[in-house]
Amino acid sequence: MYVVLGASGNTGHVVAQQLLSGGKKVRVVGRNADHLQFLAAQGAEVFVGDVTDAQALTKAFQKAESAYVMIPPDNTSTDFRAFQNRVGAAISKALQNAGVRNIVSLSSIGADKPAGTGPVAGLHDLEQKLNQLAAANVLHLRAGYFMENTLGQAGAIHLMGSTAGPLRPDLKLPMIASCDIGKAAAEALLRLDFRGKQTQELQGQRDLDYNEATAITGKAIGKPELKYVQPANDQIRAAMVRMGMSDNFAGLILEMAAALNSGHMRPLEPRSARNTTATTFENFVAEYFVPAYQQQAAA
Repeated sequence: MYVVLGASGNTGHVVAQQLLSGGKKVRVVGRNADHLQFLAAQGAEVFVGDVTDAQALTKAFQKAESAYVMIPPDNTSTDFRAFQNRVGAAISKALQNAGVRNIVSLSSIGADKPAGTGPVAGLHDLEQKLNQLAAANVLHLRAGYFMENTLGQAGAIHLMGSTAGPLRPDLKLPMIASCDIGKAAAEALLRLDFRGKQTQELQGQRDLDYNEATAITGKAIGKPELKYVQPANDQIRAAMVRMGMSDNFAGLILEMAAALNSGHMRPLEPRSARNTTATTFENFVAEYFVPAYQQQAAA
């Protein structure tokens, strides 16, 4: 039995689908049963539970040999780091209670640092908690910058006529599509060839800066002149709060951006076939960004 947390999310649903297509028994965990029905239709067992509830998660992990675990985002939280620590404690306690032997966790580049990386510090803490599970084999997938983070630029283009953000325009980022993270996690769970406590970076298809990403985006939406701008942090923070983020979460995002800009948060592995994934940014833009942009234009 495999258990997948966050199974309705960007990475979790891919993990679950890959395991199901491999003929495995899969229990999918989420907060909303309706959001998991598409996986139930493919043969998954559905478990509804709160990821901060160790008792519920212990039941979710019962009779499972392997699990995919992650901390779900909550951009409205007024204390997201505290939320992360509650989730991490519940997950690690439940895995220990249920005796799960093989664990793949969603982590991030920069999780080697204990502080100064915004929400990624919470993934450092999760790694440390899981590493204390003496009997378990644990693989932490340290993913790069999600391509999905660029989807919010559709609104910026409509409002400002440009893309915008807190990152330096010339900062090279290992950009990765979340589907590739899900595939890598599922492959690791199917192979089960990791032992002890290990980390593996996932750096996407290639490194891109926001100038390059904006040029690719502009070409795809018929705006070849599109440019990227880096406003002052107070302007960015105010814009994020207007979009519905809590001030706390917005501050953590700005801390992470500063860590990336300074090099405090960066890949540790040289790029290789093992940590390079398939989806190009061009393909991501065509499949996901262009429809999102067109939908906003229609609205």
